[in-house]
Amino acid sequence: MSEDVGETWDLIVGIVTTYGIDVVGGIVILILGWMVAGWASRTVDKLLAKSPRMDETLRKFFASIVRYAVIIFTILAVLSQFGVETTSFIAVLGAMGLAVGLALQGTLGHVASGVMLLMFRPFKIGDFIDGGGVTGTVEAISLFTTTMNTPDNVHIIVPNGQLWDTAIKNFSKNATRRVDMVMGIGYGDSIDSAMKAILEIAAADDRIHKDPAPMVAVGELADSSVNIIVRVWCDAGDYWGIKFDMTKAMKERFDADGISIPFPQRDVHLINSSDAA
Repeated sequence: MSEDVGETWDLIVGIVTTYGIDVVGGIVILILGWMVAGWASRTVDKLLAKSPRMDETLRKFFASIVRYAVIIFTILAVLSQFGVETTSFIAVLGAMGLAVGLALQGTLGHVASGVMLLMFRPFKIGDFIDGGGVTGTVEAISLFTTTMNTPDNVHIIVPNGQLWDTAIKNFSKNATRRVDMVMGIGYGDSIDSAMKAILEIAAADDRIHKDPAPMVAVGELADSSVNIIVRVWCDAGDYWGIKFDMTKAMKERFDADGISIPFPQRDVHLINSSDAA
């Protein structure tokens, strides 16, 4: 029995003597690597936070990439400490990364698009945009998707690739917008009176800018009406209010002034068959 205990003890001593230094060195490398990974991640996050154009989501993304990169190098260093050939291991990781990349190329494409959206900022949270076939207010921007709410309060999640690959209209980007309207009057009505009435309505609305001045002009001699183009400038937030209020005000003013807004008309000429003969 004592001989078995002695042999076991000699085996343990031999293992500790042979691999003890490697084990201690591996543990030290692992601890130091873990600490360096955290420090590097925090440092990158703080440095990127100093840039006012760097989005928080993108900042955290880059910081996490740095952290995982340091951890991978740490694991490779620990394996090398134990004499493991890391060249083949790196090749396997590369092959796995390629396979995963090919399998997730669509998803990775959305990630790339998300990075581009966060870097170039064609829109920000709170903007009202039209892009990717969807119109709505941006609620959140992540690496994979952009969340929007439509004007009728429908929640929509749009893949970033769908937004980045199409033209984006940002209705909130500029501080001012132009309201375009068309009012039709009868051919027998006074064009000057109608234009004067529209200009008076525009002048009475404090939301409408004086510079650029409102523009009222004859745009078209249509089939049933003389179409008058109305263009006024306002703050972006007042766009729909002015459009709705002016449309109502012009209709009421035309009614009061006896200016008609004609229904679609068509003249039909009937030819008697006997006359044609």
